[in-house]
Amino acid sequence: MKPLIAALALTVSAQSWKPLFNGKTLDGWEVVGDGQWSVLADRTILAQATSGGKTPFGAWPVALPEKQYVDWRQTQSWLYTKAEYGEFDLRLEYRSAKGGNSGVSIRDSTRGKHAIAPTPDYTKTPAHWGYEIQILNGVKTKYPSGSIYLFAPATMGFEKENDWNQLEIQSRNDKITVKMNGRAVASHAGDPARPKSGPIGLQLHDRFSLMMFRNIQIRELHSARR
Repeated sequence: MKPLIAALALTVSAQSWKPLFNGKTLDGWEVVGDGQWSVLADRTILAQATSGGKTPFGAWPVALPEKQYVDWRQTQSWLYTKAEYGEFDLRLEYRSAKGGNSGVSIRDSTRGKHAIAPTPDYTKTPAHWGYEIQILNGVKTKYPSGSIYLFAPATMGFEKENDWNQLEIQSRNDKITVKMNGRAVASHAGDPARPKSGPIGLQLHDRFSLMMFRNIQIRELHSARR
């Protein structure tokens, strides 16, 4: 009976929720790109641009090619786990102002390097390499909050504007499912050619974004490499 009890205990342990963020420091995480990621006294991660919204182009109005401005404005930053994960459930809470743009990346083996200035390649961002679960607070668009971006638009009506929202992502080899505040809003089998494992990333979308994350937990079914 002892081996059986040990096996059952291991199964229960593997399926329990564990903190992915300790609420005090960003130990176990790494910043990619030009963004400021800090931990507040209330155990919240705050993400904001380091530029303070100023442009390098001089006083407004700015006369320059639109692409140059867009490339600057859209400069992303990501906070990635140092560890990588296979099949798992991820649960977190996020908050942004109405219209706030962000996302949660899974299975992105590039760790966002193609989304970073000075030469971003928007065809190879985390949403195109792994998967991005969209956060676009209160915006009626093809891929609202909770969507598996480029794959499965989310059902709207379950996101709370200008408040904390809980996002749960179930990552399986053959399916990705997303819940918003306890309600299933999107699912997709994914692309067989894309990675089955990778780090978990939090996005600071652009120079004018500000995002908050808290209560980040994971429940692993199968581990990837650490």
